[in-house]
Amino acid sequence: MAQTHLQKVKTFKNIVFYGIIGTLAALTLAALIIIISYILMNGLSHIDFEFLSQDPRKMGREGGIFSVIIGTLYVTGVGIVIATPIGVAAAIYFTEYAKGGKGVTIIRFFTEILAGIPSIIFGLFGFAFFVIFLGMGWSVISGGLTLAMMVLPTLVRATEESLKTVPMAYREGSLSLGATKWQTITKVIIPCCKPGILTGLILGIGRAIGESAAIMLTVGGSLRVPTSLFDSTRTMAVHLYTLASEGLSMERTYATAALLIFIVLVINGTATLITNNLGGSNGN
Repeated sequence: MAQTHLQKVKTFKNIVFYGIIGTLAALTLAALIIIISYILMNGLSHIDFEFLSQDPRKMGREGGIFSVIIGTLYVTGVGIVIATPIGVAAAIYFTEYAKGGKGVTIIRFFTEILAGIPSIIFGLFGFAFFVIFLGMGWSVISGGLTLAMMVLPTLVRATEESLKTVPMAYREGSLSLGATKWQTITKVIIPCCKPGILTGLILGIGRAIGESAAIMLTVGGSLRVPTSLFDSTRTMAVHLYTLASEGLSMERTYATAALLIFIVLVINGTATLITNNLGGSNGN
């Protein structure tokens, strides 16, 4: 009898717990849908060929955002190209080569600290070090290097966790067949954890595209199409902030926000499809 009563109490607690979690999840999802729907409804109607193909005029009051889109691709691409090999290499070292100890623990601790630093701090460092000390000025390369530092912890953590999911038997089997440590890593381990590495890469791209504070301090705000890595430019996030904060054009503000959301959704959707396909092929 007592056991039956105890089971009823546990069942009631489970129902209450799942009900609270479900309610909070539904509220979060509803808020996200409302925000995205509101921006898309106010912005999609203002997106046309002229908006996508022309450069901004009169500080963004007129024209389009073609140069802003190109600037976003440049800065994000530079940051990801720099951060990806460093992040993957660091994760491989931590997982496959490091034997533990205080040195590795300290490095991992500071990596976690780096992930929690506000973006404005990265921007101030990038401005002081890349822009002024190294003399790179407000440029694509300054912003790309700053973004690389920002997304590096995400790439390291995602890749490291993915590497840990590879069964130890795979490593032992490869080594027993005469493969070297490096051959085992490149031919066996990395192909098995491509989905995890890609997930970290997409998370880094998402953060880089939506960053504004660090970009304003390192890239500048030029509305021209950059022709080299040492040219100043403007990203979509910075352009959106400028339009909204200065009240230059609410129509173009919503249009820029809608386009930015659309790009992020496409990137995440594409990454999900690629991840699922890679996961399925690895499983087969």
